[in-house]
Amino acid sequence: MKIWDVVIVGGGPIGIACGLEAKKKGLSYIILEKGCIVNSLYNYPLNMQFFSSSEKLEIDDIPFISIEAKPKRNEALEYYRRIVTSNHLKISLFENVKSINKTDGNFNIVSEKNTYQSKNVIISTGFYDIPNKVNVPGEDLKKVTHYYKDPHFYSSQKVAVIGASNSAIDAALECYRKGADVSLIIRGPEVGQRVKYWVRPDIINRIEEGSIKVYYNSLVQEITEDEIILKSPTGIISLKNDYVLALTGYMPNLGFLKKIGIHLSEDEKKIPHYDSETMETNVENLYLAGVICGGMETHKWFIENSRIHAKMIMQNILKNIKLVSKQQVNLG
Repeated sequence: MKIWDVVIVGGGPIGIACGLEAKKKGLSYIILEKGCIVNSLYNYPLNMQFFSSSEKLEIDDIPFISIEAKPKRNEALEYYRRIVTSNHLKISLFENVKSINKTDGNFNIVSEKNTYQSKNVIISTGFYDIPNKVNVPGEDLKKVTHYYKDPHFYSSQKVAVIGASNSAIDAALECYRKGADVSLIIRGPEVGQRVKYWVRPDIINRIEEGSIKVYYNSLVQEITEDEIILKSPTGIISLKNDYVLALTGYMPNLGFLKKIGIHLSEDEKKIPHYDSETMETNVENLYLAGVICGGMETHKWFIENSRIHAKMIMQNILKNIKLVSKQQVNLG
């Protein structure tokens, strides 16, 4: 069986950046992605606009040209797809990795399709696959979703949006503008401070004029077929309801990291252990890249501030390869 220099788990922007850097350094590599190219971005809302400007989303100094300063989802999909295809990156799509084990100094990576051996592994799997659940009765009803795609579906419907961050606020505004009767349920006292600066005034104005109803300091107690029941500062409130968008955030697959042997912090942040200069974890030759480095702090790492991880990792891998070669020469 071929032994790769690097296996990269995750084909998002940072996984692609790692593949580009491995190729430039002459390392044998393969990217394993469980979905399509930049699968998480593909699953973003259709009309989503990035907080970052296009130049901050660039990888490997490849220009990202967008119509507006802050690109939209479809522009990002095209940008990263073209990088993969024009650079002929070695990527296997729709191949979900099930396990990673280390034996005799190399890693065995088992996917749903194949088994690989590699000297080094990079985990760059993001955090968009596991929703933070509300954990209330009725959350498993068909009318409840933790992902939002297109507002047209909710036209003329009574829609409850749970959350106070960008995804929830974008969904509330878009559904309202497509004719939905929107109720926004926020557990805190205000709209989130990290909401995009050009969007936050919009939602506040819609709330103040009564176009979107808001329930601050409120928690969902139960969801039924035709209602959503809240615990608010004024007591229990029952709202007529057709659909619930529970957009309360997402989390990385921390269980997968623990299974591999990566240590996590003991507090609620669950930050993985890694060297901030090399991105190497407590498992030798196993690296982290991108948003996965933040554990439950999913707002800490973005494309723009984790692009550098690819260069840091490859520099350390090459350093280790040279060190091993030197030791072998000395032994010889």
